[in-house]
Amino acid sequence: MNSSQTTAQLGIESGSIARPKVYMAVLFALALSHLLNDTIQSLIPAVYPILKEQFSLDFVQIGIITLTFQTAGALFQPAIGLYTDRHPLPYSTVIGLIFTVVGTVSLAYASSYGLILVAVTLIGIGSSIFHPEATRSARYASGGRQGLAQGIFQVGGQIGGALGPLLAAFIIVPHGQASLAWFALMVVLAMALMAWTARQQAVIRAHFTAPGANAAKQNTHTRGAILFGLTILTLLMFSKLAYLESFRSFYTFYLIDRFHVSIATSQVMLFVIFISSAAGVFLGGIVGDKIGRYRVIWISVLGPLPFTLLLPYADFFWTGVLTVVINLIMASAFASIMIYAMDLVPHRIGLIGGLFYGLNFGLGGVAAAILGGLTDTIGIEQVYWLCSFFPLAGLLAWFLPRLETADR
Repeated sequence: MNSSQTTAQLGIESGSIARPKVYMAVLFALALSHLLNDTIQSLIPAVYPILKEQFSLDFVQIGIITLTFQTAGALFQPAIGLYTDRHPLPYSTVIGLIFTVVGTVSLAYASSYGLILVAVTLIGIGSSIFHPEATRSARYASGGRQGLAQGIFQVGGQIGGALGPLLAAFIIVPHGQASLAWFALMVVLAMALMAWTARQQAVIRAHFTAPGANAAKQNTHTRGAILFGLTILTLLMFSKLAYLESFRSFYTFYLIDRFHVSIATSQVMLFVIFISSAAGVFLGGIVGDKIGRYRVIWISVLGPLPFTLLLPYADFFWTGVLTVVINLIMASAFASIMIYAMDLVPHRIGLIGGLFYGLNFGLGGVAAAILGGLTDTIGIEQVYWLCSFFPLAGLLAWFLPRLETADR
């Protein structure tokens, strides 16, 4: 590549810097890869009924499967992100997806409980390698429109998470555990997409780091302010995840217990919630580019409060309406929280991506365990009443360090 081509690709002409380019093809490749990766993740809990019956598992053993997968997915991500910040590895996503392929095939043919745990560990490790570098690639490809980029990338993961129960119902349940092996082909497609994306990274990274292309990257905050800001963002993330986990894990039981609906109806309602969450993630990213991350965090965490307070008293129809509205607003927080964290620590994109995706795994599991214990103690309707106050944690946003790129 000659110097004039490099200059043109960076958008620098006659000493002036053009508006950064948004690499939409790269972003859509990342989103589709995220969808395929997270579909595999969502298949794990979706096949629990099959595994429980086939291996005579109790609920404690089922819980250990979840804990094993989420631990593998949570613990490695920050470390891998930190390493790739110092030693960029564009093709590391492909390596991560190799773990996922092996884990998926292993789960399909697992003949014992121990092999199931090994298989989900491999899938968790695959995700822990995939997310930090894919997050970095989305940031490089953003052209400064970070909310749009993260929204596109994350909506792929949200849709993938929604597809798991449907694929399990229509493919795995009729055809059995071994049919999981078919889904390894999805991961192979994701590997091809990520290999193509890695080949683009030299150009998009140069564009992202060109002089003046990202003037807001300089860190002006003290170490203490950064740690305090990350702590506040983590608490906001936990409050959001705790409430959303009440839907992900217990919403079907709530509908069956309170309104006596069928299992099929409750599953359809759960799918609608997943789709509304996907829409919220995408819209939250776009709105964050327009009005700033700080305002979106306020709106997305505290904004659902009136609707969550009404939910425990709503009939079936309004329960459906309110839960869609709540998830649409609350899901919009993730992109803004993570971008805010990246702006706090602009030279540690991989670490922040790994940390917050890791928290998404880990804190979700902790919240599910706490809510499950409360449900056994006080009942599911009382749990939803208690959860209705969680959005009050949005008041913590007041203490966030103010960023020039996020203060609007």
